Amino acid sequence: MGNRERKAHIGQLLGRDDFDNALDAIRLIPGRQAVNPLFSFLYSGEEKIRWRAVTAMGAVVGHLADTTMESARVVMRRFMWNLNDESGGIGWGSPEAIGEITAGHAGLADEFACILISYIDPHGNFLEHELLQRGSLWGVGRLAHARPLLAKPAAPFLTAFFDAPDPFLRGTAIWAAGPILDGAMRPLLKARLSDEAPLRLYRQMRVTETTVAELANASLGGTRVDA
Repeated sequence: MGNRERKAHIGQLLGRDDFDNALDAIRLIPGRQAVNPLFSFLYSGEEKIRWRAVTAMGAVVGHLADTTMESARVVMRRFMWNLNDESGGIGWGSPEAIGEITAGHAGLADEFACILISYIDPHGNFLEHELLQRGSLWGVGRLAHARPLLAKPAAPFLTAFFDAPDPFLRGTAIWAAGPILDGAMRPLLKARLSDEAPLRLYRQMRVTETTVAELANASLGGTRVDA
């Protein structure tokens, strides 16, 4: 199968209704052959395809790490390069993919969780672009819901987003804070219990409609919102 055919095949799998089975099929593709097509789908204009590419990248790179760790590190460095100003690109989907990969693979999480967190650290590799901030917050949240101990250092950086004008930033930061909630966060989250601004959030392999208030309530231990 040539590169073009492989990309078309992976695109068809990402669009299938039975994505669980499609994800199993993607896992069967050798990692080095699947990575490049998945990178291209991180830039998809179709929301469902873009997020499913994030999920698939996590599965593929995690499996790659189990077989050839250095090859997986090369992919992670490629994400980091995409987010570097010197790359000349934007890096769409890269922080989300890093979050998905580190959530799913313990070895890569140990090595790269601190890099992921640095993208929301004003004194680190802070991402100025607002859409990339959404992605970095989602990535940190994905890590936090899977590996809260590794995500704990992100707590002081998340609170800066609780009052952001963009409800996607507010809500995603509040969702990310749930597993690593500390005493300083609680009053800030309580202040958002009446914030009915809507947003869309990718969880459990689907995009869901929610509000900042619902996410704040869930993070405070109220009505459960799926991670």
